[in-house]
Amino acid sequence: MTYPPVPEVGEIVGHFIDAVRRCERADRPYRHWRLRDVFPEAVCTGILTLPIVPPALGRTDGTRASYNDRRSFITPQLRTKFASCDALAAALQRPEVARIMAETCDIPVAGSFLRMEYIQDIDGAWLEPHRDIPEKLFSMVVYLFTGPDAKEWGTDIYDADLRWVGRSAGEFNSGVIFVPGPATWHGFDPRPIVGVRRLMEINYVRADWRDRNQLAAPDRPIAL
Repeated sequence: MTYPPVPEVGEIVGHFIDAVRRCERADRPYRHWRLRDVFPEAVCTGILTLPIVPPALGRTDGTRASYNDRRSFITPQLRTKFASCDALAAALQRPEVARIMAETCDIPVAGSFLRMEYIQDIDGAWLEPHRDIPEKLFSMVVYLFTGPDAKEWGTDIYDADLRWVGRSAGEFNSGVIFVPGPATWHGFDPRPIVGVRRLMEINYVRADWRDRNQLAAPDRPIAL
């Protein structure tokens, strides 16, 4: 018996496209889209059962770049080991997914590359207010954490003066998409994490992305 079961790539594609089509757009403090039921349940289970230990970082400096060597990117090597990672990456690489992301976000995706990171934050982790770099054509976070305090673990949102204005709900298997720009300030204010704050970050990145070891398919650009 194989556990967890892995959905067909086509099923993941259809499920994700439906989630994007049902998304809710908001324009304050910057344009973003809120999604629900992003992945099939079996995909979520496959990610949550990955035998990857959360990095014990202690108190960090508020950036992820400071511990790049301990981050979990969905690379070709990881895809060969874990079928759920391979199926999800194959789905997000498909032209029909690329087209709906291009149409929804109004971005040029052809020739870009898929970048996926499995994030597991434990107590002490935080992120200073920041804006994603323009080399990311879009940024998407899918929340996969559970527990009594999980409702407090969403992304913090700030205005152009870095004043806190709100927080994503962080509902299980919900997500947020935005296109990096001058006003897209976000982070994760320091607060207790009892358990593990698990999430997926997904991007299409420009062809000149330097860290090729972070890409899910470095030899396969996105095609429409």
